[in-house]
Formats: sequence, structure tokens, C-alpha cells
Amino acid sequence: MPEMTPQRSSVLSVLPYGVMVVVTVVDVTAGPSVGFLPLVSLGPAFAGLVGGWRRTAVIGGLAMLLCLGLGLYDGLFTGRRGWTALASVAGVTVAGLVAAVMRQRREAELASVRSIAEVAQRVLLRPVPRSAGHLRVAVSYTSAVAEARIGGDLYEVVASSAGVRVIVGDVQGKGLAAVETAALVLGAFREAAHDEADLTGVGARLERVADRELQGEKFVTAVLAEVGNDGTVTLLNYGHPAPMIVRPDGRVRLAEPPLPALPLGLGIHAGTRPESHSERFVPGDQILLYTDGVSEARDGAGRFYPLEDRGGLLKDPDSDSALQALRADLVQHAQRPLHDDAAMLLIRYHEADVSGTGDRRPPGELRRAGRRG
Repeated sequence: MPEMTPQRSSVLSVLPYGVMVVVTVVDVTAGPSVGFLPLVSLGPAFAGLVGGWRRTAVIGGLAMLLCLGLGLYDGLFTGRRGWTALASVAGVTVAGLVAAVMRQRREAELASVRSIAEVAQRVLLRPVPRSAGHLRVAVSYTSAVAEARIGGDLYEVVASSAGVRVIVGDVQGKGLAAVETAALVLGAFREAAHDEADLTGVGARLERVADRELQGEKFVTAVLAEVGNDGTVTLLNYGHPAPMIVRPDGRVRLAEPPLPALPLGLGIHAGTRPESHSERFVPGDQILLYTDGVSEARDGAGRFYPLEDRGGLLKDPDSDSALQALRADLVQHAQRPLHDDAAMLLIRYHEADVSGTGDRRPPGELRRAGRRG
């Protein structure tokens, strides 16, 4: 159920009174021959749209008194018209009370579901470490299901003995079903990132889990990345948008895989497994991993978001500020709420420690003190 805007809520709050005033004025000025008196029942009918049952009962009582007064003024209780109008107001008031009680129960249930969904999302997408050795990490996540504050995009950053390993993915579908699938993939990645010797082994573990657990035509596009100590970033792409690498001089390129591969949950049957490939990643470089909610966001004319032309927005020295600038530009391009979940994860390689702590540990040693709550 979409959240009601304050302006709309205010209009609905005064609407019952306005309707009853209009009916009263018309009935007094035009006389009983017009037959407007039963329309007094619109007051309690509209009252059930907002507020609780007590407010509906009060407005229903006012409508009954108004109907009784106008009926006596018009002399309608000598026949059936007055009693019929009074009965209609009473009936609509009872219906409005029932509707108000049911609506309040649905709202309470929805609030409970939202609360559970938000907790599930926080557990699923834990805060990533803001720093790991010379690496600086920033995350931006926007769910298309605004009412539930929950979506199907996933990301994680894990420090292992081989280096910092990252996953960004996009689950088919949205809502709680997508969160269940995302939890499955993230759980497998968090274990495999520590256990497997190389990134290909991590990917193979995810393939086996996806093939065993995903049912029907469900699938997950994902890109895995590993930043080691050799000046490279290794990538493994499962049908996901290619990460964007931004060099210190502003040059931008997409790290396309050597060969296209199917998403997790589909590729193991076809026998088309992705090939890992490496890109230069040295001090000053940035790599942006994102979901198709970013690259496929359209403006009013149907044009896709020109992500490759927006590398200059990532020049801010603060990683979080740089990523927020990119997100603001994305929302401005769309000119309306995004139709799909949009996740972005920015990794920067700093030559020297910029936190002021004097930390010089390699990327394999995770600095938990810098995690964002």
C-alpha cells in the first residue's frame, strides 16, 4: 500500500465535513424536493478512508444529528423519506466503522511485514568495511520496492588470505522471494571467499549452490572481484554488467569479460562457465561494480543512463561523497523513482593511508574498526 502524502491526507481529513456542509446548504436553499438529504451519509463514508474507527463513529453521529435536524426542518418524518434517509446514514456509518477497523488491521500487518523485511535486509546486506589496507570502499543501494524497503540486489566485501574478494549481483525478481535467493548466494560467497584458493573456485562453489537450490527459472547475475597485492584486480562475470574502471587521469573503460557467460543457476546445465580475467589496479585507480538498475535506468525519452560518461563524478576525495554524487545524477537522469533496484559499490586504491591512523596493512587484513553502522 503506497504511503499517503501529507497533502492528500489533509484533504481526506476535511472531506467528510465539507461534504456534509455542502449537502446542508443545498438542502436548506433548494428545499426538500431536491432529495439531497440521503447524501449526508457521504460524511461517514469518507471518514473511513483515514483515521480510526472512533473518528468515523464521531462523524457518523454528527451525520445522524444533521439528518435528523434537516428532516425535521423539511417535515420529512411525516412520511417515509425522513426515516429512509436516517436509515441510510446509519447503515453507511456502520459500514464505515467496519471498513476503518479492517483498514487499521491491514496497516498494522503491513507495518509488521515492513519491520521484518527491514531487519532481514539489514542482516542480509551487512555494512561493508569502509577500508581494507589501501582499499577504500563505498556502497549505495536503492530498492525499487520503496514501500517495503527491500530488493533483490546483493553485495559483499570479504577479506581473505588471497586478498579482498567482492561480489555484486542481481537476483531475478523483487521482494521477499528475491531476498531469500540473495541470502542463499551471499551465504555461499561468504564461506567460499575464505575457503577457496582462487576466484574460480569461489565461482564454482556458487554455481553448485545455485544449481542445487534455485528452482524453476530463477537465476542470479553476478560479478566477482579479487584485489590482490600484485597490482591487479581479477574478475569473474556471470552475465552481469561489466565493472567500470576509472583511471587517475579520468579515463574510463568497461572491464568486459573475454567471453559471455550465463547467470548463476543457468550456466551449469549449458556448460558455459565464465573465464576469469585480470585488469591493472594500482594506486589512484577506482573500480565501480553496479547492477543493471544503474546502467539501464531511462530518462523520459527512453535513453539509458550514460554511465561511462559520468566517471568525472567520482573525483571527490571522499569515496562516499563521490558515490552519492553519482547516485544523485542517476536519479536526476531518471526524473522519477527507479523502476529497478540499483546497487553500486566503489573500490578505490590509495597509495598511502588517508585515514590518519597510520595503518599500512595489506588488503588481506580487514580493518573492522572502520565499518559503517
